[in-house]
Amino acid sequence: MELFFILLQKLFPLYILIALGYVAGVFFRVKRDPVAFLLLYILSPLVVMDGAMTVTLNRGTLSLPLLFLIICSTLCWIFFSIGSCVWKRGDSMRNLAAFASANGNTGYFGIPVALALFPKDILGIVVLSSFGFVLYECTTGFFLLARGNYSYRESVVKLIKLPLLYAFVLGLAVNAVGFTPPALLVTALDGVRSAYSIFGMMLIGIALARQSRSAFDGRLLVFTTIAKCVIWPALMLMLIGIDRHFLHVFGEDVHGVLLLMGMVPLAVNTVVYSSALKVHPEKASVAVMVSTLIALPFIPLLSVLFL
Repeated sequence: MELFFILLQKLFPLYILIALGYVAGVFFRVKRDPVAFLLLYILSPLVVMDGAMTVTLNRGTLSLPLLFLIICSTLCWIFFSIGSCVWKRGDSMRNLAAFASANGNTGYFGIPVALALFPKDILGIVVLSSFGFVLYECTTGFFLLARGNYSYRESVVKLIKLPLLYAFVLGLAVNAVGFTPPALLVTALDGVRSAYSIFGMMLIGIALARQSRSAFDGRLLVFTTIAKCVIWPALMLMLIGIDRHFLHVFGEDVHGVLLLMGMVPLAVNTVVYSSALKVHPEKASVAVMVSTLIALPFIPLLSVLFL
């Protein structure tokens, strides 16, 4: 019970931001799409570049992002295949469900939870792992989600135009040559990170403010809830067991982060990408909100059982 209140204290500001976004959408008529494009094409690339510039480069640095890129991409195609049993062929809801279910809110949600559960020196492992989810979002995930509304060629063109991957590569290149950012740039990027978190969480509320009853899609909610509350934790526990008893690649600190990555709710960027690509953003915002609410009691329960 104590863990629940610790997490509640850490995460309560995130729920406040969602509520503020809803108020902005209802009373001030703030539009969803401009905020989504601001996040996708300006704030997100800057945050990703900053993270890639400052992370310590070694074999561990590369292995964790690669691991989660492979896991997320594989799950995305598996969920897309399973989705054919739920939605008709050509229904873009199938693309949204696969994209969302294979992703996770490792940034806005995962980092505050990590600060509550682990020592501060574990935070770097969480950040490294989150890069894998970012790489998934701007490669496999973005392409499959775009296919919900666009042709194969159009989806590839949109993927090529996406700045996130270029920002990540640029950040790593700057890091590799040993460039030290000036203090003014560091201060500016700190502000960008704060703006990214604030606008990202508020976007859920803004999207919810424009929803109708049709935004509550029961099939999507069940599909994503099973993915995040059953399949992801089970997969992470299986990987931890295999590594602990056979491979011995990672330590217990990484095992804890693996489990955390399997417990985080749907990614806020689900709303960002679905808004940019016009793939049921209202339904995406409801699914993200429900998943975020479920995560509050769910994470302490699993943490007590397995951490």
